[in-house]
Amino acid sequence: MSLPQKTVFVISDGTGITAETFSHSVLSQFTHAYSFKQVREPFVTTVSKMKEIIESINEIAEKDSPPIIFSTIVDQELVEHLRHSKGIFLDIFGACVNTLELSLQIRSKPTVGRSHLDASSESYHKRIEAINFTLAHDDGQFIQGLQEADVILIGVSRSGKTPTSLYLAMQHSLKVANFPLIPEDFERGQLPKTIKPFKHKLFGLSIQPERLSEIRSERRPNSQYASIEQCRHEVAESEHLMRMQGITWLSSTTKSIEEIATTVLQILKLNTKTY
Repeated sequence: MSLPQKTVFVISDGTGITAETFSHSVLSQFTHAYSFKQVREPFVTTVSKMKEIIESINEIAEKDSPPIIFSTIVDQELVEHLRHSKGIFLDIFGACVNTLELSLQIRSKPTVGRSHLDASSESYHKRIEAINFTLAHDDGQFIQGLQEADVILIGVSRSGKTPTSLYLAMQHSLKVANFPLIPEDFERGQLPKTIKPFKHKLFGLSIQPERLSEIRSERRPNSQYASIEQCRHEVAESEHLMRMQGITWLSSTTKSIEEIATTVLQILKLNTKTY
């Protein structure tokens, strides 16, 4: 039996990433009863553009049911237009800002796009440097400059190191290197020599052998590399090595990249950010 569908508008004067992320978190609490069709409207900065969107909102409301609106619009004139639409309006910024103004006893200074980094800011350049560093140090391909790394992820091939590294670089401006653990490391019972001096920066990823075999089979079907026997051997050996070396690790099998990254930040105490 199919679920009834609700239309969801995600409206922003910027990229819409904040509103979209918030909407996903909230709507996930109702997916047992509804399916949601998202309409994304970024870079809404003029009344004419807003009126076009409101026409669509009202049309859907009249034909079906009032759509849900998640908004991070700052301009109060545009916000007022949305308030008078026929949708279910959720003003994400407004609700938080109003409460903070009362608590801090100071008026906010609304600025479009302030939640995102300016391309000329120091924070933005730091993010770009982190991304470049992380790309260069993917899969152990470049071993110079590891002293600059904030985190070094280790684990068997295809355990989730690369996507986690890139997420940490893009979302948290961290310089991340990652190294594969290979059969030679297991035979020696030692970490790769290049990362031994940076043991305090290491964090390990593991994965269930069955899932690892599926992932590897997509890349190299019917290979020894993807066989369940090989995957079981590598996973068991890598976990043994990490335990022996006292390295914190987790299984990526059922965790999202966001969950893995958050765990890394907490355990390595890298979750401090200044605005």
